[in-house]
Amino acid sequence: MAKVENDEKGGSRVYFKVTDPENRYPSVTAVVDMLPKKFLQRWNANMAADLALDSIEYLQRMVDRDRQGAKKWVAGAAWRYTNDRSKIGNKAHDLFERMMRGQQIRRQSLDLEPYRANFREFMDVVKPVLVRAEDVAWSDTYAYAGSFDAWLRLRVIVKDDGTWTLDPDNDSGNAVWVNVIADWKTSKSVWPSVALQMSAYANADKIIDPAGTEEVMPSFDGAVVLHITPDGWSLIPVYAPEMRTAFEVFLHLRKTVDWERTTQRKVLGKPLAGSKRVTTGTERRG
Repeated sequence: MAKVENDEKGGSRVYFKVTDPENRYPSVTAVVDMLPKKFLQRWNANMAADLALDSIEYLQRMVDRDRQGAKKWVAGAAWRYTNDRSKIGNKAHDLFERMMRGQQIRRQSLDLEPYRANFREFMDVVKPVLVRAEDVAWSDTYAYAGSFDAWLRLRVIVKDDGTWTLDPDNDSGNAVWVNVIADWKTSKSVWPSVALQMSAYANADKIIDPAGTEEVMPSFDGAVVLHITPDGWSLIPVYAPEMRTAFEVFLHLRKTVDWERTTQRKVLGKPLAGSKRVTTGTERRG
């Protein structure tokens, strides 16, 4: 039995067992972050531009007083937005976990109440059964780890093409239970990269709970993303074949982490030769 902890190292999260703190595995999200995100460059630029244009008179006064401070303020527009959204997302995730565990949650503050109401509707409609929540998926085979939102059981009808239709009350008489890795997303959009994240959790070697108790990772039938915003919610499936494909891509990204952290420092040898500046006669006479 060994408890797992995590911290930030080099700007990304790592996981380690308290009995072996030197052996650190990158987080699942750190691996997924190796994906190119070209759209972020334009988004960051647009956030900075909108802030400057919407506050142009205030910005000019700031520039007159402190040009560097004004520059940092505009450049940090995207970071501040992301940070604020992350705080709300973290509060919502905590709320969802407590609701899944059966706690009776009263009305929340204005920013959280829509999430509470929409999550309650999701639970009433889908009727998921919680198996585990917020435990660590740990892989010694591929050296990564990460905390997943939930392991759920859902009642579905499996169609001929392998896709599902929800049937929580088994009204059809043909519903079966499926085990899924679940992820809550409170962002504006859901990106396909979430499939990489959930495939990594599902294909880890074991689950480790907060007390350090380990359990072999079971076989999952697929995954679901609960996309939940103040305006509503939707449950998006990732089926087993796509999970297998996503995990192959994830393993390529895992190698990219090694490249970024260590391998790239060793691939270039010392120069075998280089230019030598020739001193001209004119320079010598000077």
